[in-house]
Amino acid sequence: MSVSNTHFGAEKIVHKLEGKKAIYFLGIGGITMSSLAHITKENGFKVGGSDRSLSPLTDRLKREGIEIFAGHAAEQLDGYDALVYTVAVRDDTPELVRARAEGLPVISRADYLGYIMRGYTHRIGLAGMHGKSTTTSMTTEIFLAAKADPTVVSGAELSSIDGAYRVGGRENFIFEACEYMDSFLDFYPTVAAVLNIEMDHVDYFKSMEQVKRSFRAYIDKTVGCGCAVLNADDDNVCEMAQGFRGSTLTFGIRREADVMAKNIVYSAGKASFDLCHGSMKKHVTLAVCGEHNVYNALAAAACAILCGIPSGAIVTGLGNFRGAKRRLEYKGELCGAKIYDDYAHHPTEIAATLDAARQMGFGRVICVYQPHTYSRTKGLFDDFARALGKADLTILADIYAARETDTLGVSSKLLADATPGAVYMESFEAIADYLRANAKAGDLILTMGAGDITKLSAMLLK
Repeated sequence: MSVSNTHFGAEKIVHKLEGKKAIYFLGIGGITMSSLAHITKENGFKVGGSDRSLSPLTDRLKREGIEIFAGHAAEQLDGYDALVYTVAVRDDTPELVRARAEGLPVISRADYLGYIMRGYTHRIGLAGMHGKSTTTSMTTEIFLAAKADPTVVSGAELSSIDGAYRVGGRENFIFEACEYMDSFLDFYPTVAAVLNIEMDHVDYFKSMEQVKRSFRAYIDKTVGCGCAVLNADDDNVCEMAQGFRGSTLTFGIRREADVMAKNIVYSAGKASFDLCHGSMKKHVTLAVCGEHNVYNALAAAACAILCGIPSGAIVTGLGNFRGAKRRLEYKGELCGAKIYDDYAHHPTEIAATLDAARQMGFGRVICVYQPHTYSRTKGLFDDFARALGKADLTILADIYAARETDTLGVSSKLLADATPGAVYMESFEAIADYLRANAKAGDLILTMGAGDITKLSAMLLK
């Protein structure tokens, strides 16, 4: 069983960490946890941590002088006087059990991130069911173009900052605001962007009403101190924000909004458009594909406008963005076919990515999808079947369980049977053998999912 967020709040965490000198990160290999570990070391603490397995992220932390353990054991907590954990860990993890038994401060990742950001003037949070990491990365590129020295905590690696985090000045803090288990309610945004709202995380959210209440509580945190940035084309976002008492800046394409993309033209899937806000009209050319990235760019631009970033830097930053890691990321070739990799794991994300892939001019789109969690696959089953049907051929790998066990009677075989043009294959090895025998020039092979599907593209490129 995973552990809930602590929800202490920044002021209480300040008190809890008073006099503490060494912080242990449980689940340090996660992309946000590794970022927080680095920032904590920069703030003068001794830092260490553990994860089930090592990775390039933990290797980097080790090179920075952070103590890294593979696997979990109570004695690894020796020398540490506080613990930060990710909610993905189990309640019986040895370090967590020991920390509680000894009365050490035990703080969840989201709560700790909220504590970290309180010292910054502009705190820009990107929330929504889809596009958070990409929009965080786009916003980062804009602030870098403006030489605004941002501190960044993202959910995806970005080449221009050589990772998923950046430690900058104390003016601008750009962060991904995750909604899972209401993590974003521990944050303190002065700019709270909501990109979109849909049903997801069905192991936690039981209804759309609950989802909307959570997002409303998130934007309510800006009342009196900032502004909510809202997608005017998303009905759920508009309904969530009805009666909102704070300041807003809207963005969109189809409905009238404060920040708009007009005269959109696509070339090989990549959009160029006029970015309009009041009297401002600037031409933007994106280097990434799909209409969903036009929306992401508008949200990033709106956040930058609120923070006083010049329009020229907005145009330059959006043009500089070449994609974040695992967001329609080019990996190489197999038998003349191009291999791309993507993190999409929700039906809307899958549909948007496949639509973008279709615009890129390939003859055949082959999607290899690894479903993420039994609860999501079961709860959104029909939507997955419709979205995956957009590919010419979909190959389903086994469900990536993550934090769950198989108790719901759902499988990738059942999803393949329900999806037009889909087949199920029992292993990455079988999928790789099939693709080696059948891929040809003009094909786009898209490996997709939030689990360990990345292993497949590496197998194909050997």
